[in-house]
Amino acid sequence: MKRPSTRGAGGRFALAALFIALASVLFGAGPVPAADGPNWWEPSARPAPDSQINVTGAPFKGTDADGKVRGFVDAHNHLMSNEGFGGRMICGRTFSEAGVADALKDCPEHYPDGAGAIFEHLTGGDDGHHDPVGWPTFKDWPAHDSMSHQQNYYAWVERAWRGGQRVLVNDLVTNGLICSLLPRDRGCDEMDAIRLEARKTYELQDYVDRMHGGPGKGWFRIVTDAAQARSVIEQGKLAVVLGVETSEPFGCKQILDVAQCDQADIDKGLDELYALGVRSMFLCHKFDNALCGVRFDSGTTGVAVNIGQFLSTGTFWATERCAGPQADNPIGLTAPPAMAAKLPPGVSVPSYASDARCNTRGLTRLGEYALKGMMRRGMMLELDHMSVKAAGRALDILEAEEYPGVLSTHSWMDLDWTERVYRLGGFVAPYMHGAQGFVGEAAQKAELRKRYGVGLGYGTDMNGVGGWPGPAGRDAPNAVTYPFRSFDGGSVLDRQVTGQRTWDLNVDGAAHNGLVPDWIEQIRLTPGGAAVVDELARGAESYLTTWKRTEDHEPDVNLASGRPTSASTTQWWNPFVDHSPGLAVDGSAGTRWASEWSDDQWWQVDLGSAQRVGRVTLDWERAHARAYRIELSDDGVNWRTAWSTESGDGGYDTAEFASQSARHLRIQGVRRATGWGYSLHEVKVTRS
Repeated sequence: MKRPSTRGAGGRFALAALFIALASVLFGAGPVPAADGPNWWEPSARPAPDSQINVTGAPFKGTDADGKVRGFVDAHNHLMSNEGFGGRMICGRTFSEAGVADALKDCPEHYPDGAGAIFEHLTGGDDGHHDPVGWPTFKDWPAHDSMSHQQNYYAWVERAWRGGQRVLVNDLVTNGLICSLLPRDRGCDEMDAIRLEARKTYELQDYVDRMHGGPGKGWFRIVTDAAQARSVIEQGKLAVVLGVETSEPFGCKQILDVAQCDQADIDKGLDELYALGVRSMFLCHKFDNALCGVRFDSGTTGVAVNIGQFLSTGTFWATERCAGPQADNPIGLTAPPAMAAKLPPGVSVPSYASDARCNTRGLTRLGEYALKGMMRRGMMLELDHMSVKAAGRALDILEAEEYPGVLSTHSWMDLDWTERVYRLGGFVAPYMHGAQGFVGEAAQKAELRKRYGVGLGYGTDMNGVGGWPGPAGRDAPNAVTYPFRSFDGGSVLDRQVTGQRTWDLNVDGAAHNGLVPDWIEQIRLTPGGAAVVDELARGAESYLTTWKRTEDHEPDVNLASGRPTSASTTQWWNPFVDHSPGLAVDGSAGTRWASEWSDDQWWQVDLGSAQRVGRVTLDWERAHARAYRIELSDDGVNWRTAWSTESGDGGYDTAEFASQSARHLRIQGVRRATGWGYSLHEVKVTRS
């Protein structure tokens, strides 16, 4: 059933609709004209000089015999990150009205010999010097191990599309702390950077359109719903989805564990992002924030990020023993001298116990509010970068609502969560490793994908400071032979040429986005890789399925909401604090019912009339039940057990049982898990 246009958020979405209409005018979003005419894929007015594409043949379009689209999904890219981080971390631009020579030039401080390229030195992309000249020679960049140079020039993105890619998620990205430490030519407010990157993405769409004859004619199409994306892909074009990956969305940082945002900031921020066209986002990235704790970085990078967290928030990461099999990444212990020098005198990075691999910080109550706000708006959650504790809680909430909009797009999620993602209807895309490594990672969950009937994506993370596949060598068993045919057999790809430089995946590695088709060919030539390429070709259909199910999700009505409640006892030690039983069905996760501190306690609700009941979701406070029962009654006197457990672990518990009629429902505590009583933030009762 289609979600109501209000999405349960009242007037905010009327305002959001106005913003979307305005964005359509300002940024050119709207209906997509059909691709037609001979050689429609060839621009009629490409700038000269410019990069070559080195692909011949028509892009495939339409659907297969089952009505499904085909094509690859780059589920994690950063087309416009050169506009983030103060504008001088990623050097070179995705496009320029002044042409390729203006777009593909280095940052000013990198001249004359790269000695001033601080970020490049820190990330190991050179040995203290590099040739800053881009167009036309490209002696030293872009390169697979250079973190500070543009990899997403529009013509390289065009080659990836011509080679079979049909979905690209452009994650708008920045980090205020990194911005403050580097040379910059603009402010460091993260939301300002997100706005600018969104605007530049729409400007790129216009730029491509002009080459192809006018609005809507180009191959680069920003889409805001699954149906529009499907139409674009069926026409053989590239569907571009906007996402957000930033450390302090909506200003939601935390300083000394104090949140710097509130629910109103979150609602305003989500409405603005939705109006810009954003449909997926991360709630935290690199630094713990007011919404959630992060999955750590490892090694020297991890220490540098941990120092950055301290400089931004006033606290280092804190660890604890993991409660389950999932774990966060181990934290390195050796600080890069340049980063260590940023710490105040007498402050050093703490040491961490080797058996304490999990971040103590999970999903905060503000984070839960943000997640539920995304769900009301039909947005997809990016699970990567969340701590195990945060990811587990997020999955509990998504499962309680049966919400399919969950993604893992670049191997930053513990793989033990994969089946939970697929069971919900989500989508997974591993990071762009070397061909052999990618095939190996794909093989680990191949049976799961087969069981759930899903395709596979990849996350290139281009312009994302991650490092990319290096050269395998011309003599490697899976070396690419040029020219080669695309996976569908319809196009021929030769070595990519830009200016005076010719790139060969075998000797250059994945230096820029235009070499993604070459990398996929190398996967095909790797043992076991042909089957992986087939799964990748089904990625576009799988991604669209997740997105459409997310849009169509209709939350179940809470039969207990606002209904009369009672309890065996209510905690009453502070006359200024209310813990009455009705607070468990008031719709607010900030309130709770709490019992006295003994085992045999109950909470119950009168549903008003006989209702079919088959599912109960409990949002426990820390004082939760180890053993408890869910009981039903027709008269409030005679009770029957519908469900029970002896191993409750708190957090979100979802109990499902055979649907049956009842007017009254009771949570009967049998044994506490803590020295306190029982405490419930929210109880949700649904038919199934």
